[in-house]
Amino acid sequence: MPDATPAVRARLAEACLELLRIPSVTGQEAELSKHLRRWATSLKQLSRDDVMRHEHALILGQPDDERPCVALVGHLDTVPGHTTDPTPYQSNDRIVGLGASDMKGGLAVMQVLFETLDLGKLPFALMLVLYDREEGPYRDNGLQALLERFDVLGAIDLAICMEPTDNTLQVGCMGSLHARVTFKGQAAHSARPWQGENAIHKAGPLLSQLLHQKPRETLVDGLVFREAVSVTLARGGLSANTVPAELELNVNHRFAPTLPIAAAVDRAINEVKQLAAGAEVEIRDIAPPGPLPQGNPIVDHLRTLAHLSVEPKQAWTDVARLAAHGIDAVNFGPGATSQAHQRGEWVSHAALVSSYEILSQVLSVPLEGTV
Repeated sequence: MPDATPAVRARLAEACLELLRIPSVTGQEAELSKHLRRWATSLKQLSRDDVMRHEHALILGQPDDERPCVALVGHLDTVPGHTTDPTPYQSNDRIVGLGASDMKGGLAVMQVLFETLDLGKLPFALMLVLYDREEGPYRDNGLQALLERFDVLGAIDLAICMEPTDNTLQVGCMGSLHARVTFKGQAAHSARPWQGENAIHKAGPLLSQLLHQKPRETLVDGLVFREAVSVTLARGGLSANTVPAELELNVNHRFAPTLPIAAAVDRAINEVKQLAAGAEVEIRDIAPPGPLPQGNPIVDHLRTLAHLSVEPKQAWTDVARLAAHGIDAVNFGPGATSQAHQRGEWVSHAALVSSYEILSQVLSVPLEGTV
C-alpha cells in the first residue's frame, strides 16, 4: 500500500482541525456547509455542474457510463457538546474536538482524497455526499431529501459511509426504536402514600427486568449483532413530598437487521409494548436496520485489497436509508467507535492517514475483470 506523503499527512490534520473549529450541532450546520461549498468550488477538478446543493447538503462529482460509481458519504452535524469540551487542538497523535471521531475525521479524509486523486483517471467514478441532521430524528435526516431530489444518486454502485469504525469494514446496521412509555398513577401526600398510586413504583417491573436483561445475540449472515433495550430518559414527579401521578420514560430498542426488514421492525415494536405492559406506549421514532450487501464486487474489492476484517455495525447508520433506496452501502471510517459522543472526543492522526491510504489504494486499482 503506498504511503501518504508528508504533505498529505499534514493536510489531513489541517483539514480535520478546520472542520472541528466550525461548530455544527444538529440543526446548526449552515456555516460548515458554506465552508465546504467554498472548498468544493475551489477544486479545479470539479466543474460547476459537479457541485449540487440542497439546503445545507452537498453532492460533489457525478457518475458516468464507463466506470462503476463509488460514493463516500458523511454527515456534517455533531451531537451537542459537553460543558467541559476543550477548544479543538492537536496533541501528539490525537486531534481533539467535538465530532472528531463522529465524524469530522472521516470528512477530512474525504476532502483530501478529492484534493489529491486524479478523479478523471480513476477506475471508479467518485462522488462525495455531505448532508445534515443525521444525529437527529430519522424523519428529519438531510440524506433523505437528497435521495428524493437527485436521481443521479441512483447510479451509485457502492456507498461508503465514513462513520467511525476504527478503519474496519462494518456491514449492515442496527435498527433503532424510541418509544415514550408513560406510567399513570394518582398523586397523594408522601406522608399518606396509600391514598394515591405511585407511578414510579409501577415502573418497577420494567426497570427490574431491564436491569438484569443481557443483550440478545442475533446471528445474521455469520455476524453477531447484539440487541438491547435501554431506558435513556426519565421524567416524573411534582415535588419531593408528593407521590407522583405520572412517570415518562424514553425506551430505546436497538435491533438487528434480520430479514425481512419490515418483520424486524414489527417485532421490535411488539417487544417494547410487551415490556411496558400496563403503561401507555407511543412509538416516537423508528430507524429501520440496514441489511448486509449481497454479492457486491466492490465490497469484495475493498475487503480483499485492503485486507480488512469484517464486523457487524453495532449502531444505526445511513446504510439503512441507502439500502431502502436500492443502494448497497457499508461503513468504513477512521473514527474510534469508543470516542463517538464522548467528552474530549478525539481521532488519531495515524487513523486518518491509514484511512486515506486504504481508500486511495482501493479507488486506484480497477475491479478484477475490468480495464
